[in-house]
Amino acid sequence: MVSWMERRQVAVYVAALVVGALAGLIVPSAGPGLEHAINPVLAALLYVTFLQVPARELVRGLRAGRFPAAALVVNFVVVPVVVAGMFAFLPNDQAVRLGVLLVLLAPCVDYVIVFSGLAGGSSQKLLAATPLLLLAQIVLLPAYLWLFLGSDLAKIVELGPFVHAFVVLIVIPLTLAWLTQALAARRRPGLTAALSTSMVPLMAATLFTVVASQVPKLDGRVGKVVAVVPFYVAFLIVMAFAGLAVVRLFRLDVPSGRAIIFTGATRNSLVVLPLALALPDHLAIAAVVVVTQTLVEVLGMVAYVRVVPRLLSGDVRPAGAPGSRP
Repeated sequence: MVSWMERRQVAVYVAALVVGALAGLIVPSAGPGLEHAINPVLAALLYVTFLQVPARELVRGLRAGRFPAAALVVNFVVVPVVVAGMFAFLPNDQAVRLGVLLVLLAPCVDYVIVFSGLAGGSSQKLLAATPLLLLAQIVLLPAYLWLFLGSDLAKIVELGPFVHAFVVLIVIPLTLAWLTQALAARRRPGLTAALSTSMVPLMAATLFTVVASQVPKLDGRVGKVVAVVPFYVAFLIVMAFAGLAVVRLFRLDVPSGRAIIFTGATRNSLVVLPLALALPDHLAIAAVVVVTQTLVEVLGMVAYVRVVPRLLSGDVRPAGAPGSRP
């Protein structure tokens, strides 16, 4: 069953989103109960996700020459500029704007490795750079939110629940994942790979639970959620060419270049989702905005696998991503 789900994961994720939306519309009274299940399911998913972020690779990733520098530039210089260009055109709703900022300003650290490998990108270099990308976004995301929202940020975000969500759903799972990696390296070499097989079903369960619990809170604002879809599509298109420009700037080889294009385009919806869910009820739509980006991106990555090799051509066979699953 796990193997079947992995081969058809795009369909599985879309199905989970659709079924979750229908459940939220048909049985809205189940929303509060499902909301209590979000944190446990999400914590388990993030733990498994962080298992694929190799702590031991952090130092080596920093020494990998131009690649980590290009990854930092495309994600923390180019992406904020692109988002700034889009920001003024977003729907005039604080929750929607905050959701878009949360998800677009944080680079992906999980399934990007697999999709990049399918397109002939350097999965190993990207895997080595993931701890650096994760730590950088944890440090820089609050600063970027303040730059975009200014003094309004304090009015929108209640610090207490935000910090609690960050510690319980990000810091603790990340710490446990890196402790598990240390244990696996010494005594159980197959432990990390075995636990990673639960990624797809946990992702599907999380998408269903979040959407089903949040849809009843939309209160007629479905149009505002749908309105951000073109922005997510535009982001994917723009970042393909912006990523290519960074590749040329750093004069990277073809496999490294393809990996840079992918890391600039894919976003970290799983890690920022707990922060969106910690927002007050009147900002609940932010979580749905984040999850909507996941749907657009999963479909977009299917296109990227075909388009990126044409943008950056070379005789490269698709590379796998050992120990990593979307």
